[in-house]
Order: sequence, then structure tokens, then C-alpha cells
Amino acid sequence: MDEIQLKLEPNGQGAFVIEHEGERLAEMVIAVDKQNVTVYHTEVSEKLKGQGVASKLLAAMVDHARKHQLKVIALCPFVTAQFKRHPELYADVWNQNWH
Repeated sequence: MDEIQLKLEPNGQGAFVIEHEGERLAEMVIAVDKQNVTVYHTEVSEKLKGQGVASKLLAAMVDHARKHQLKVIALCPFVTAQFKRHPELYADVWNQNWH
């Protein structure tokens, strides 16, 4: 599998992506500001379904948040579900008070 890359625009909009030969096969759409990583959407191509790709994107995003002392605002249903299922793994980065 091709490796996960973080592609960020200067305004903080971007995504963790897996691309192969110019085709985007998976992405986790995010925005980064001084305190938070907001996760909007996770999508994985049919070509990569069943390979744990969404979980790998989640791990890359959480790793990035921890390295940069950011909290995660989980607007993406997949990320929200994972955070709720495994709160002990994500308590340090999960921003549940952003409303």
C-alpha cells in the first residue's frame, strides 16, 4: 500500500491521503488551526476496502495531533464512532467541548 501523506494548504485545509499513480484512493479531510484538528470526512476507495485503511488514516491523524499538541474535533462519523468505541485510546486528543 502507498503511504499516507498529509497535504495541507496554507490556510490549514487539507487531508491525509493515500494516492497511487496520481489517483486518490483514500482521504481523511481535515482543517488545522492553532488548537485543533477538525476531521470532516473519511473516504476509502472500493479498491482498498477491507484493508483497515480508514483505521490507518485515523492513526496518522491522531499521531499528528499528538505531535503538535492539538485536540481533535470529530465531525466525521467514522472518527466519532472510533472515539466513542475506544475512549481510553483517544481521551488525550478528543475535544468534546468545542461547541
